[in-house]
Amino acid sequence: MIIYNVTCNVHETIHDEWVKWMRSEHIPAMLDTGKFHKALMTKVLVKEPMGGITYSIQYTAQNKQLLERYYRENASELREQAARFGDKVVSFRTELEVISEQ
Repeated sequence: MIIYNVTCNVHETIHDEWVKWMRSEHIPAMLDTGKFHKALMTKVLVKEPMGGITYSIQYTAQNKQLLERYYRENASELREQAARFGDKVVSFRTELEVISEQ
């Protein structure tokens, strides 16, 4: 199993709008690609020196091939939709392989 983790630092001025958009539009669109079977949105409790509010969104894919298909078929369009928030959201992405779950 692969977790595609997107960590986002969100400026306070657009926070509420961004959270609403993530929950009602972006995460459902990610799941609608058929590449991921679940998503978990969490708030990072450690305060960032740069300010803002940080979230981690973890999308679970069955395997690396599905994640690669997401990159080829969907990533550009979905990332372009997120560009509406400009520099008020800073994101970085990490790929994680699940070794065990207990």
